[in-house]
Amino acid sequence: MSAEIGSRERVSLRGAQPADLPAVLTLLGRAHLPTAGVAETLPHFVIAEDGGRIVGAVGLELYGASALLRSAAVEEGWQGCGVGRALIDRALEIARDRGFADVFLLTTTAEHYFPRFGFSCVSRESVSPEVQGSVEFKEACPASAVVMRKSLKE
Repeated sequence: MSAEIGSRERVSLRGAQPADLPAVLTLLGRAHLPTAGVAETLPHFVIAEDGGRIVGAVGLELYGASALLRSAAVEEGWQGCGVGRALIDRALEIARDRGFADVFLLTTTAEHYFPRFGFSCVSRESVSPEVQGSVEFKEACPASAVVMRKSLKE
């Protein structure tokens, strides 16, 4: 799948492959995002690439009827060009196609970015127990992280 990203070249979106792990971990490290659990959930990541170079990534963790959106990162030179939007739209499309009821996320910096995708703030207690048991909830993200939810059953 390709997506027209602003006035930039065409960026292709694809599912992550095992060989992508080092580049994804490097991208997340530069974005100061947690990497715990990435290797285990890499098959559920969407990658944005330009000419074979990874310029963005976003992951889904799958828990019962809910999914957790995680690790949304875009290379600095590609920010503001629509890469992040394309990645998140694709991840939400995948979650919807797989029949998930809702998608949660945790953020310490982007709570003003995600409402444009239909996410709203919720309490930690309102999150499904399966998602609460994830590495992101239990270890990787601080207790001060904002929790957001998007219903996919509209």
